[in-house]
Parts: sequence; structure tokens; C-alpha cells
Amino acid sequence: MAVDVGGFKEEMALEWPAMLDVDELVTKGWRPNPFRQFLLKVHSRCNLSCDYCYMYTLADQSWRFRPPRMSPSLLTLTARRIAEHARVHKLDSVRVILHGGEPLLAGRSYLADAVRLLRQTLEPVVRLYVNLQTNGIFLDESFLEMFRSLGVRVGVSLDGDEGAHNRHRRHAGGTGSYAAVCQALHLLMRPENREVYSGLLCTIDLRNDPITVYGGMLEFNPPAMDFLLPHGTWSAPPPDRDGDQKHVPYADWLIAVFDRWYGSPHRETRIRLFEEIIHLLLGGASQSEAVGLTPTSLVVIETDGTIEQTDTLKVAYMSAPATGLHITRDSFDAALRLPSIAARQLGLDALADDCTACSLRRVCGGGLYPHRYRLGSGFRNPSVYCPDLFRLIDHIRQRILADLRARMGTAR
Repeated sequence: MAVDVGGFKEEMALEWPAMLDVDELVTKGWRPNPFRQFLLKVHSRCNLSCDYCYMYTLADQSWRFRPPRMSPSLLTLTARRIAEHARVHKLDSVRVILHGGEPLLAGRSYLADAVRLLRQTLEPVVRLYVNLQTNGIFLDESFLEMFRSLGVRVGVSLDGDEGAHNRHRRHAGGTGSYAAVCQALHLLMRPENREVYSGLLCTIDLRNDPITVYGGMLEFNPPAMDFLLPHGTWSAPPPDRDGDQKHVPYADWLIAVFDRWYGSPHRETRIRLFEEIIHLLLGGASQSEAVGLTPTSLVVIETDGTIEQTDTLKVAYMSAPATGLHITRDSFDAALRLPSIAARQLGLDALADDCTACSLRRVCGGGLYPHRYRLGSGFRNPSVYCPDLFRLIDHIRQRILADLRARMGTAR
């Protein structure tokens, strides 16, 4: 199978899920779930040089073949395609995420025009939520005033205290970015900007003390935060994730934060990963692809108009997120009929045998899809973080059960 990415072609072996027959799935009663989240790569370059970035340092280097900024004409067409998708599937709401690279590099006037266009095109059809994820370097009062007026919510990447953050999130010359991000976060903490502030995003580094990291993030009073496992696969494992099933360093790190957060006498913030796991343990469905079996609802539109899967697939191999579709000629429904998208909407049927035999399968859900990749077999594997996920989920389950038993005993 040949995949074309900006003139670059790579021959790939047939790996799961390339052999999925979507027509047969439909004949047997399966129906795709429409997209509800549209991640727009409005700017594909960045003003930082983070050494763990999946965009620039891992297997997929397709950014090199794409324009730095999405053109206004492609943005207009993308908005129309989203409206078309919402209308066809009678969606009540959609979320557009302005992303990069670093989206603020697109400029204030560009972003303001983009959001106004999206609202003008989509709001007659569907309720629209707009988010933006930034490293915070350029986030100033003029940007925030614009985001307030246009109803855009902003998330900032912060890896904890100064030492933890500057370990990876540095400028090309090697200087850390913490001081500049602090300035942006102090602006976000102002009462008038609270409605704009959506939260903080942290990538875990085991060398950083978990409680210090958590405390460093709490200093900025975030309404929510989330912790990301470093991206890796079975073929290119993440740091300190070896084949030892008893070695669970990421679980240990996250459990320290969970116990601190869960044991607090008052609610300090929301932590998405922990709340999703608790919700799943209590019988709910997940809103995140990191855990659970909820079908994917996210699609990516790159700066050149190509339609792609989740961009975290860039960790697997060159062109892993590619679909072969383009916004100028293809609808989003065309993506829904691809084996690669269908595989992420099949729930239990997409899991490896080891996963389906696991007692925590409906909570873990096999972990984040890109983390399942192994050269030769594709994505039908447990997560490379399988032991960590099992240990973390089981720990949270035990804490919840203990609390429920204690409350039931008190009620008697």
C-alpha cells in the first residue's frame, strides 16, 4: 500500500487495521459515528523546540512538506465541510480545536477572522465550541481580549514547576520557556479571563517529582489539568517502559498525584484522566480516547487541507495519520468509511486478545490507540503502557471501593 504525503511516498506492509472490510461491517449492522471534534492545524510551525514533541521529533515528519499556515480559502472550505457534516448527521454541537505547531503564530487578525468565519458558517446549523491549545509564549492581553469577545477557550501546556517545565519545553537556543509561560498564566488567572481559561496540559517525565509537578501546576489555579504519557510504541518504546510486567513507573508516578488529589479535603482542580477512570469504573462512558471504549469522534485538517486521523499517530511511522483524503474533494463522511477510522470506533472488537481477556478491558479500553502500535502487527496490541494502566486503574478502583464500603457502613 502506498501512502502519498505532500509528494512523499512510503511503501507499507499490510498491518491491522488495513485489512478491515468496512462494507462487510456495515452489512453486519455496524454504523460509523460522526465526527464531533475537528482539529484545525492553523499553523504547522512552532516557536519552541521541545525534545519530546510528536510533531517534529518522532516518526512522522510530514510537517516538512506542508505550508506554515492554512490559507483562508481552505479555512472557508473546511468550515463548510464541517457544517455539511453537522447537517447530514443532525448534530447538536461540534467542537473546533485550533492547533499547531503553535496556533498563535498564525497572528491575531488571522485567528479572529478564522473564528468569526467558523461562527458565521456553523452557528446557523449547529452549536459551536471553539478551543485553542498553546504553549503560551505569545499569549498576551490583546490575544485574551480577542478570545473573550469571540468565546474561545484556551489551554496551555505546562510541565509543572520551573525545573520540570524547562527540562523539555525550551527554545531552539536551549533557554527554558517557563518565565514566559508564567506571564501568560498570570493573565489567564485574572477574573475577567477566567471564562477563557480551560486548563493545563502536562507531559510526564519520571525524573520530575510528581507532587512537585502537581503543586507547580496548582499555583496557577487551573480549572482543569491533564497528564499525558510520553508517546511511544512497542517498536519505539517510551522512556523507562521496558518489557517487565512488574515494572510500573508511570503508574507509580500517577498514583502519587492521584492520592494527593483524591485525598485533598477540598476540590483543588479537575484532573481529566482520573475523572474519566472513576466515571468508567462507576459504569459511565469515556469522553477521552486515553481510556475507555468510546468511539473516536476527532478528525484533523492539516494546513494543506489534507484530512487526517488523530495527530498523535505520528509516533507510529511516517504517514501513519494519513487518509488520502483532501478537503477540496472529499467529505468527512468519506473518512468515516476508512478501515483506519472504523478500527477506532469498533470498541471491544478492535482490541487484542490479551485485552479482551482482561478484567479491566472496558475501563482501560486498550489505552491510547497510537501506543498500541507494533511493527508487523499494526495496532491490534495492548498499549505499550499496559502494566502501568492496569496498576493505576486497579489502585483507583480499590480507593473508590473502600470509600463506598465506608459510606455504606456509615449509612447503616
